[in-house]
Amino acid sequence: MRAAAGGVGGILILCLLSAAATLDFKYHHTEELEKYLRGVHAAHPSLTHLHSIGRSVEGRVQVPDMGTNETGLHLIELENPFVTPGDEEGAKMKDEAKEGRDLWVLVLGRFPTHHKIGIPEFKYVANMHGDETVGREILLHLIDFLVTSYGRDPVITRLLNNTRVHIMPTMNPDGFEATKVPDCYYTRGRYNRNGADLNRNFPDAFENNSANIQPETQAVMDWIKNETFVLSANLHGGALVASYTFDNGNPVTGSLKGYSRSPDDDVFIHLAKTYSSNHASMYKGTGCDNRQTFPGGITNGYSWYQLEGGMQDYNYVWGQCFEITLELSCCKYPPADQLEKFWRDNKVALIEYIKQVHLGVKGQVTDKNGNPIPDAIVEVKGRPHVCPYRTNEQGEYFLLLLPGTYVINATVPGFKSMLKTVEIPDNTGNFSALKQDFSFPEVSDKIRSRVASCPKTPLYQELTRASAAVKPTVHVLVLMTVTLVIFK
Repeated sequence: MRAAAGGVGGILILCLLSAAATLDFKYHHTEELEKYLRGVHAAHPSLTHLHSIGRSVEGRVQVPDMGTNETGLHLIELENPFVTPGDEEGAKMKDEAKEGRDLWVLVLGRFPTHHKIGIPEFKYVANMHGDETVGREILLHLIDFLVTSYGRDPVITRLLNNTRVHIMPTMNPDGFEATKVPDCYYTRGRYNRNGADLNRNFPDAFENNSANIQPETQAVMDWIKNETFVLSANLHGGALVASYTFDNGNPVTGSLKGYSRSPDDDVFIHLAKTYSSNHASMYKGTGCDNRQTFPGGITNGYSWYQLEGGMQDYNYVWGQCFEITLELSCCKYPPADQLEKFWRDNKVALIEYIKQVHLGVKGQVTDKNGNPIPDAIVEVKGRPHVCPYRTNEQGEYFLLLLPGTYVINATVPGFKSMLKTVEIPDNTGNFSALKQDFSFPEVSDKIRSRVASCPKTPLYQELTRASAAVKPTVHVLVLMTVTLVIFK
């Protein structure tokens, strides 16, 4: 019996390895995608970690509570809205959806199962609009390229030895499966099963977002909270451009001039240009028709069009993670025979963008005994964040900065701040940001920072109230006021 069981297990492993060995240029539906990811992990168990961060909508929709609780929600079972009578494939999809579909993430790196001090966390997310499909497939090919190049290509080997890379091929598997007739422009598969646009579903820093947070959105928010992500990109379709924060705005961030500027605008421009300039044609900035062009192949999100509840702004404000949006194809759901060209066009850019996670400075904040201090505030003088950036449980901080001279301010509430001047080189080629630690000799392991998390409210509304035409000095003063409120 043991031999028989071993034989069956061996056959299963061989099947998984076979699935991992062959990745065609075609669209991979849910079962095929999962089979491929499992195969990759089986073939490279020490380099990869496969896990699900949550599940898609479980065949239910949210409706407003008609009672006295205005924020209450009922969950009710409904027939699958994507299924038509006599549709056998749709009926099968309905059965799968009752349990929800896994939101798979494959992690790659020397320490794939857990965070390692000093190694930054990076992520790619694709297919949050279910009918925008190119990103979903090129991330599978990126996985294939990384695992087959590790140990053979010195650049990829050093990259994965010094970076923990998280790849989510699809954030909206329900929408993808619902898109039965591919279309270049629009299908209802854009939305999740509840009919929600996931890129309008996150808390917003500029105005109250009344949308009910969806399971897929909540899963990503929890994922961001539980990791120390430093850099990210989300992959879309329908245009050819790299778009960066902010997507929303107000007069404080320059919206009256048609541009919503973050405190790290120079870094975001660099990140967008890094991808665009390494893409086969994005850098040309010609867009998808003659009506709209993007100089250098990049754009400020707000300058393009205003967006409330977007994922990249959420990452930056509440996740301490710099994220840009990559629009990779003029056609949202192009024919499968074009996928190989899309992979070739994006291959170099995908790798070069990951390297940027090593920009700037990183380090630990510790007490007099060398113990880490979590929740210490570490910011760069002159570029305060509306939600101050804090150290993680290991006392680590990561700040993306371009080469230059900066003053880093580390603060443990109740103690005197520490200032250190640093000269930051371009270390992306060395796969390690500049290291700068802070030690607080007055702080013992019995005293810990008690800084509350930033509320998921429109933090920039406070800045708007200061003045309709805000001066930079006023901006800084109001940011300090908001920070003090958070400390309290």
